[in-house]
Amino acid sequence: MAYKCIYKSPNDFDNILMKSDGEYLTGLIFINSKNASKDSINCEEKDLPIFRETAKWLDIYFSGQEPKFTPQYKITNLTPFRQEVIDIMKSIKFGKTMTYNDISKAIAKRRELKKMSAQAVGGAVGWNPICIIIPCHRVVGTNGSLTGYSGGIKNKVALLTLEKNDMNKYFVPKRGTAL
Repeated sequence: MAYKCIYKSPNDFDNILMKSDGEYLTGLIFINSKNASKDSINCEEKDLPIFRETAKWLDIYFSGQEPKFTPQYKITNLTPFRQEVIDIMKSIKFGKTMTYNDISKAIAKRRELKKMSAQAVGGAVGWNPICIIIPCHRVVGTNGSLTGYSGGIKNKVALLTLEKNDMNKYFVPKRGTAL
């Protein structure tokens, strides 16, 4: 059985859909993101301990602090490549960013390859089912473009701003996958 609960986000953000298998957090998705409506189908609304723990984490995060704990989550359909990308995203510190190209270079180095596709990395970043906790919003384009965020460009800008990033280094593309 799949369960859901809505987290009421601060005004600058869309609300967030939390999903669970009853024990673990299995999804954390902005309501207006590309996949939110299909992710909530066949889910029963229920108050669960994992939702309360995740809401506590989000409350701390949205207050501008870095939470000192991580709610227990479980990710299904995780390939080795997606796991590598997630591990790198989890290493990006609060208030910092990394480019898709940086991640592709790190994976190429680990795998002893000459090159790794930044586009493939983008696909794995966009696949991330646990936004914010696995900080895919901290991945930006090499040229400072804030593209590729399935949670919506408005939320990506607000998240980076909340983390006190220097937003003068970034720009919203006129066209792209985040819009």
